[in-house]
Amino acid sequence: MEYYEAADFLFDLRRFRPKPGTESTARLLSHLEHPHADVDFVQIAGSNGKGSTARMLERTLREAGYSVGLYTSPHLEDLRERVRVDGRKIPRSAVCEYVEAIREYITAQAADGESPTFFEAMTAMALWQFGREDVDVAILEVGIGGKYDATSVVDPVASAVTSVTLEHTGILGDTEAEIARDKAHVAPDDAPLVTGVTGEPLEAVREVAGDVVTVGTDTAADTQPDVYVTYEGRANHIEATVSLDGDDWDLETRIPLLGEHQAVNAGIATVLARQFADVSASALARGLRSAHWPGRFEVIDTEPLTVLDGAHNPGACERLGETLATYDYDDLHVVFGAMHEKEHRAMAAALPTPQRVVTTEPTLDRAEDPAVLAEAFADAGVDTVRTEATVQDALARALEAADGDDCVLVTGSLFVVAEARSRWTRTDVPKRVRDLADARDALEGANVAAGDIERLDGDAVHRVVRTALRDRQASVLKEELLRVGGECALSGIERDDEAVDAVLMGTLAQFESLVEALESRSRPHGVADVARELRDTLALEAGADTEDRPTPAAGHTAGRSRSASRSADESPGSDAPWTDRTAVMGILNVTPDSFHDGGQYNALEDAVARAEAMVDAGADVIDVGGESTRPGSDPVSVDEELDRVLPVIEEIADLDAMLSVDTRRAAVADATLAAGADIINDVSGLEDPEMRFVVADHDANLVVMHSIDAPVVPDRDVAYDDVVADVLDQLSERVLLAEKAGLDREQIIVDPGIGFGKTAAENFELLDRIDEFHALGCPVLFGHSHKSMFEHVGREPGDRLEATVAATALAADRGADIVRVHDVAENVAAVRTALAARDPTQFHWQP
Repeated sequence: MEYYEAADFLFDLRRFRPKPGTESTARLLSHLEHPHADVDFVQIAGSNGKGSTARMLERTLREAGYSVGLYTSPHLEDLRERVRVDGRKIPRSAVCEYVEAIREYITAQAADGESPTFFEAMTAMALWQFGREDVDVAILEVGIGGKYDATSVVDPVASAVTSVTLEHTGILGDTEAEIARDKAHVAPDDAPLVTGVTGEPLEAVREVAGDVVTVGTDTAADTQPDVYVTYEGRANHIEATVSLDGDDWDLETRIPLLGEHQAVNAGIATVLARQFADVSASALARGLRSAHWPGRFEVIDTEPLTVLDGAHNPGACERLGETLATYDYDDLHVVFGAMHEKEHRAMAAALPTPQRVVTTEPTLDRAEDPAVLAEAFADAGVDTVRTEATVQDALARALEAADGDDCVLVTGSLFVVAEARSRWTRTDVPKRVRDLADARDALEGANVAAGDIERLDGDAVHRVVRTALRDRQASVLKEELLRVGGECALSGIERDDEAVDAVLMGTLAQFESLVEALESRSRPHGVADVARELRDTLALEAGADTEDRPTPAAGHTAGRSRSASRSADESPGSDAPWTDRTAVMGILNVTPDSFHDGGQYNALEDAVARAEAMVDAGADVIDVGGESTRPGSDPVSVDEELDRVLPVIEEIADLDAMLSVDTRRAAVADATLAAGADIINDVSGLEDPEMRFVVADHDANLVVMHSIDAPVVPDRDVAYDDVVADVLDQLSERVLLAEKAGLDREQIIVDPGIGFGKTAAENFELLDRIDEFHALGCPVLFGHSHKSMFEHVGREPGDRLEATVAATALAADRGADIVRVHDVAENVAAVRTALAARDPTQFHWQP
């Protein structure tokens, strides 16, 4: 079964059940032989805040060392986002396996009129996956209510009701008290229910749940909460400080989710974590600070202030307005879209009054007509209201109208936020197609139907770009590319609410005609951003056939950069050695236990001499590491790491090379950057939540590596559908985090993490396709020196120099911007040879 077939099968299930209940989900799990029986579950219900709370709890428990499953809804771009294990989406192969296991059963049930709904099938898939992965605990976000929700098929060990407002009154009840009673049925048998509810709804919760722990900010004598939350306000433009006080404990930390309501959610998550396990204060603080949740008051840019928030009812809109009031801006521009069943006038009235509004609709049947929404805002007193058919065009219009000191707010629905967010997250991946086998791989990777692969593979041996678009955009793109003589294959998933993978094929001339046609359309249909990204990607691809090496095109990052006002010459990355050729980063480990050269350069004089020798051999960057990430290595304290690294940085600061520090600790980064380092090489991929801010404050460069574990856990078995696509997907969010902290993409270097949670075959595939990582708009680092991947070609430890040098030449030829190696002289020769083979006129060195 292909993934698109499995996804379509799930999407085609009915959305609502004639009568409520958990029996259908229970029968489906019985068919699967109760895969979830040995898993502990935490259930989180609420009108608002349940997804944020679930994410905070998940991240906190992972920080404490637990393997954690997370089930949430809706998804932004890909249904697999709903089911995660330790932060990773359920693989496509697992979705196919699940659907194969349930298809006959569901077909038989449908014949009797008893087919599970989409949400019931997704819930069962989550429980099935969590059981297969043997997680320590799984956190379930309730869909609607609590009593009859599909997630209530489990017996939770802990539960929460975050908040209660009027919602789904036709199902849950006409008053807040009735709704609260329904939600309170998630209460566990052996622990008090945790809640942020107050007033009459709280009394209703107590009637059902009995013992409760209340969390809140209200200290009035008759409503004082068990856990008192203080929202200290914003610490910076994307974080807030919160304080929590319980009977015998307290905690202060920052959270990346802004607003007083999110402080309450953080308190609820903390109480749940403490109920489940003895979690340390440091794990609680670090976990809460790392709980990023896209589309929940997400500050995506600062000039203009650009905020994405999925507020979808009047209560959420009111809280959104309160949080927005803490920012200084001139005019407010709102991009708004909502579903049919929502209270549009009340939502418009709850938001701060904007100067301009552009109403729009996401590509969903449930989406309200923009004209209807425009009327609601006009009635709310907004003078300038416009409509646009697509979210992308509405956002483009709002950004064009806004000055640097204004605010652009996208809200009304998470579906609207998802389509808007793609402006910053979509990656157009250039595919290197050498033969028919490569063409077929590109098509299969986008879930193109088998018949179309056979028909189109011959057309793909020209220029191929893979991207993901909304259905309407994909249709326009296909129409225009076919018109100019190219080919376009779309994934078999045909859903308005799901991103469509597209593989574009044609000559460069055909692509140029396509971009010009998209840019000149009188009705953009959301393809203006697509045209811009495509032009940048094609410029990158065109370079492979001309005298320029394939590096990120400057224009590729322009639409995503936080600092649009900064010129290219002002960017720290603009004069880096990798801007016009592959640079060589020499490894200097000042550790006793690193895997290749541990113990050789512990003494300061030895380390300095080694650094000088590497520079003399042609190293462009010296990467100094004070903690080993090899399997089984012992962690070191911050002080010990600084004692190893800082004296070396101070001694070699004047060398004719950039200095990098290999560390995953923000405190080490701060001290070494102040001492003269230029780059922080973070092998953990920003696991320390302070790291991105430290590097941004120093206006330095940052290497963000894809890492499952650092240090490496040898027996970790990670399933990838497509290792390059999956790593790209995960790095994309890491890059965006760094960008939101204030770094430009020219300063962010991406490293696919050779050897970290990948097999030898996967590492070689990353090498072969290293150029695809330029889709992120960042320089690309390849770190392979003497690693275990070379056992695949018969090279044992201590005998991997030649294999390393060969891989260096391949990486340089395929477009890597930096190679990180131990043996500088040999690898410099390999890089220079690869570049000279490409263009001996441009690349030449005198002895």
